[in-house]
Amino acid sequence: MTKTVDLNADMGESFGPWKMGDDAALLDIVSSANIACGFHAGDPDVMARTMVLAQDNGVGIGAHPGFMDLQGFGRRKMHVPHGTLANMMRYQLGAARGMAQATGAQVRHLKLHGALSNLACVDHAMARACYEAALDVDPDIIIMVLAATAMEEVVRELGCNWCGEIFADRAYNDDGTLVDRSQPGAVIHDPDLAGPRILQMVQEGAIITKSGKRIPAAIDTICLHGDTAEAVQLAASVRSSLTDGGIGIRTFPGRRG
Repeated sequence: MTKTVDLNADMGESFGPWKMGDDAALLDIVSSANIACGFHAGDPDVMARTMVLAQDNGVGIGAHPGFMDLQGFGRRKMHVPHGTLANMMRYQLGAARGMAQATGAQVRHLKLHGALSNLACVDHAMARACYEAALDVDPDIIIMVLAATAMEEVVRELGCNWCGEIFADRAYNDDGTLVDRSQPGAVIHDPDLAGPRILQMVQEGAIITKSGKRIPAAIDTICLHGDTAEAVQLAASVRSSLTDGGIGIRTFPGRRG
């Protein structure tokens, strides 16, 4: 049986007349789309258009909730009580599910965005607050987690449907977290580097850190950030490297335990 992996991208991040990324081009390459829910990016019109386009391309749809931080694009750390954080998750997932239903689509998965994701990957209680809230809305939703972090530990404890994610355009620390964007080399811009690097990780079943350390990981899906200037070229390089290496591309089925 051919080994397969999912490719996902964050999108739906434009706002009114202000455009972020090339969603249409990415949707020709990826198999899953994480669509902004209006807190860190996006608006109702953008969400609807992106869901319709994803549905037309046969791409799996996910809700991409973040902090209420349009100006900072959800990448500024915020201290939010867990009860409020849970309601923020329910609110954003509810909006995504409502829009999907209206457009004839379906929300399959949920993935945290930006600073919220970075905090939750090292904070069990925060991750649990977010994921339990999402499961309140949809007990069957697939939770996309950063592989080999506190996020994965939490979904395993919850026994919910989940999938493990690695990043094609970000460098890793030796503890499995992402190198801070303020540090040199944190974001990978070179398509010629991104594709072969990801093929090697998938073949080895491990995250390869900036120092060369291997961290065994459940790699179900590979992310590309839609707001990266080279996003389309990076996505094309990753996809071609994987297929040339005998790895099939398909939407993840999810796993439990």
